[in-house]
Amino acid sequence: MAITAQDVNKLRQMTGAGMMDCKKALTEANGDFDAAIDILRKKGQKVSASRSDRETKEGVVLSQVNDAQTEGLILSFTCETDFVAKNEGFVELASSILDIAVKNNITDIDALKAAKFENLTVGEKIIEMTGKIGEKLEISALDAIKGEVVVPYIHSTGKLGVLVALANVNGSDVVEAGKDVAMQIAAMNPVALDKDGVDASLVEREIEVGKEQARAEGKPEDMLEKIALGKLNKFYKENTLLSQAFVKDNSKSIAQYLDGVSKGLTVSAFKRVSIG
Repeated sequence: MAITAQDVNKLRQMTGAGMMDCKKALTEANGDFDAAIDILRKKGQKVSASRSDRETKEGVVLSQVNDAQTEGLILSFTCETDFVAKNEGFVELASSILDIAVKNNITDIDALKAAKFENLTVGEKIIEMTGKIGEKLEISALDAIKGEVVVPYIHSTGKLGVLVALANVNGSDVVEAGKDVAMQIAAMNPVALDKDGVDASLVEREIEVGKEQARAEGKPEDMLEKIALGKLNKFYKENTLLSQAFVKDNSKSIAQYLDGVSKGLTVSAFKRVSIG
């Protein structure tokens, strides 16, 4: 059957695919719109498979916090190029995926991909969009956090986000302090909340590095352990959040800054998600 320009435009409006792709799909499907949509989806799957080894170093980081400010979710949705990352359709899809995660209380990427998205699943929708855009797209990170007060922060680039959970909250005037801490985490990228949260293998590595440095400086063997432990304490101070110097006032640690805002105020957890 003859495929009209109106038919092609209708399918384009329904799917967002390119004009030529829509015409080819309709021709192959003999004018059957449902079959043409399936053909376009399969094309998306082929594009997805052909680009499966590509790296996705661009994209957006989005977050949502519930009305009570006690729970937050942060998502990283990535693509291959900055051009696509700034595409309105790409950002809208990322936002819709995050909405689905929040509404269904999903905190696992595989579970999110299996969740319903209109008449598809999220995973199928991503494949469909891959076919339209021609780039690999993926949910790269999905993290949840709970606390007495959860404060979100998205950096101006849109490729870095933080969620901070505050504890021992007395009064409501703590959100600005939470934002200050979130910006600190974005800038300084602490490895843990405090020294107790540092991975044991990282501690061992820092001790060994400290020993080797001291040995290279000609320090006596019986002093190496003590020197290395001193260097480890410096590592904790520079790389764990509560011990870090507050970037807005280096005379205070983050722990001291929060305690000054409200007695006992502290951070119970944080999540930092970055692209690239």
